[in-house]
Amino acid sequence: MVAENYIVDLNKPLVFQVGHLGEAYDEWVHQPIFFTRTVWWVIPIVWVPVASWFISNSVWMGLTCPQVALFVVIGIFVWTFAEYMLHRFLFHVKTKSYWGNTLHYLLHGCHHKHPVDGLRLVFPPAAAAILATPIWNLVKLVCAPSTAPAMFGGVLLGYVMYDCTHYYLHHGQPKTDMPKSLKKYHLNHHYRLWNYGFGITSPLWDFVFGTVPPPPSKADSRSR
Repeated sequence: MVAENYIVDLNKPLVFQVGHLGEAYDEWVHQPIFFTRTVWWVIPIVWVPVASWFISNSVWMGLTCPQVALFVVIGIFVWTFAEYMLHRFLFHVKTKSYWGNTLHYLLHGCHHKHPVDGLRLVFPPAAAAILATPIWNLVKLVCAPSTAPAMFGGVLLGYVMYDCTHYYLHHGQPKTDMPKSLKKYHLNHHYRLWNYGFGITSPLWDFVFGTVPPPPSKADSRSR
């Protein structure tokens, strides 16, 4: 594969090559190639116990079960917003420097380049923990000490739902209308318009911020 004057050798580690693509990286990384590996269960195994521990802290601090459930649900909703913002503004940030391209490839570019590679569909726990730390600090800043753990536990459960949903949208074979629609919506983001359709678990925030993919006819006319 050739980008500008740099030839990407697919038989060698890509992470040490993508930095050389410069401005051509953004176009290159959104031209998928295909591999098949599957490991997804690490996400619920790692994060459901962590979320449960946070939620239980709110119980120990005196919140009633209905109160805890309310803040968990709010936390899940907050995650849907964080999911959209991270996907749109961090995972799809424009880069052209060597280290910018390399870091983006490690963060999200590798998934767009290998969209059916199961090992690149879910976020590694260490990387997720790095992103979770400032979110936890923000939750502590805006919530009372007793409600913050339940809220953050909900955020973590929302994240687990997101990553498992993301895996299913690539590898699952949905039989009912709603998951079929979500799968079509997300694959459209990969294979047609990668700068639209940033919601994974829901297109809600795409509607709010105007990033719902236009119909094929309109998109095609824009590209002409």
